[in-house]
Amino acid sequence: MNKIIHLTDNYYEGKTIQPENLSDVIRIANIGKLRNAPELLVFPHSFSELEDGIEDLSILSLKDCEYENGICMSAKACTGNLMGFVGINETSISIHSRFTHGKHNGIVDADGKDYFLYYMLQKVFSINVFNLEHTSNQEDKILDFLLYLFPYMLNKALQQGIYKEYQCHHYDNPRVKGTIEVGKYIRNDIPFRGNISYRMREFCFDNPMTQLIRHTIEHIKHNPIGASILCSGQETRDNVSKIIQVTSSFDKRDLVKIINANRKPKIHPYFTAYKDLQLLCMRILCHDSLKYGENKDKVYGILFEGAWLWEEYLYTILKEHGFKHPKNKASKGGIRMFEKTNDEDYFDNNSRRMYPDFWKENYILDAKYKHLNGKVGREDLYQVVSYMHCMKAENGGYIYPNEGEYKTSKYQLGGYGGLLKVIPFEVPQDADEWAVFIEKIKHSQEKLISNIK
Repeated sequence: MNKIIHLTDNYYEGKTIQPENLSDVIRIANIGKLRNAPELLVFPHSFSELEDGIEDLSILSLKDCEYENGICMSAKACTGNLMGFVGINETSISIHSRFTHGKHNGIVDADGKDYFLYYMLQKVFSINVFNLEHTSNQEDKILDFLLYLFPYMLNKALQQGIYKEYQCHHYDNPRVKGTIEVGKYIRNDIPFRGNISYRMREFCFDNPMTQLIRHTIEHIKHNPIGASILCSGQETRDNVSKIIQVTSSFDKRDLVKIINANRKPKIHPYFTAYKDLQLLCMRILCHDSLKYGENKDKVYGILFEGAWLWEEYLYTILKEHGFKHPKNKASKGGIRMFEKTNDEDYFDNNSRRMYPDFWKENYILDAKYKHLNGKVGREDLYQVVSYMHCMKAENGGYIYPNEGEYKTSKYQLGGYGGLLKVIPFEVPQDADEWAVFIEKIKHSQEKLISNIK
């Protein structure tokens, strides 16, 4: 029987692992860096070519290990910033956000509702989550998370147009445009009846890639949350219709053939976003076979990096108030550290840039997923203050999620006298229903903007 272990992120005290699950948990801990688990999806690393450092994180660590004859007999599992689901053999680990309703000392009940994680996913990926009660099996939420990513990946890919590639088609008609197939001509068209057998390579929208997307769409339609996912926005609805229109040869019996045709990642100089979509579709369609397969000791699942998700969620709020969100790893949207870049004695020939999490004229903000309690580490402090100095910004601050109701701390800087704030974002903890949580967190968002202003 599959055993599910419920944890929360950033739980350093550790949960004691039962002996029957210890060997599986040790295997997960021994993965080390995430790059060593190809069957495990980690967002955003698994869907990005950027070296963002997330692949160097570990899923969990063990402490207080007790050994007998060189064999670990007991240990506690500790977590970091990663959230999501991991499975191996007969053990599944569910890592909730530390703001999950129904937790106690870092351990979550099976019925604990992770409203905050789902809400951030909804905002970042532009999906609608109406109900969290549809999944009776906790382990099936791995598939739920994969489905939530589909509209985001679909829309991102179709911004580059509908994928097309050369396909070899065979014809038998009088309008010869390609290479004549002599064997077929002799077999089919002699005595001559006016037709000639030939083949030609031509661009086609109906190809293995679009067929894979179509099979994924049909698969999602039969999921309890599928209807809301495929109708999560006008752009998603339009793109789903486009895929259906161009895949006129769709046949649900071709699923295995289409999966086999897409096992090799598509690398195209123009349709670059389709590689990520292809990976996601393959994981959705192969989820059951991966989950119930015979691959012993193979780790599978999906994880989200908490700091990245928190930062992207904050941007959905702050962008409406003029803040920009530079992309450090992509070297986009940064601000110059030096005023002049063409002097002979220029300090940095690489045109050094700075990448605050969020900035606008006269304001610098830094997102912190860790709990600050009004206190900021030295390196984080120096970083924001240096950004403020280079931009001559009079305001700066840090935003972190918090369980309780803490007041914003304010500090007046020396020198030119900038104001530094440490702003807590209150995550509702007393909401028993999704609708109540939505109402409360919207109030927290309004309060956040008020504290920034």
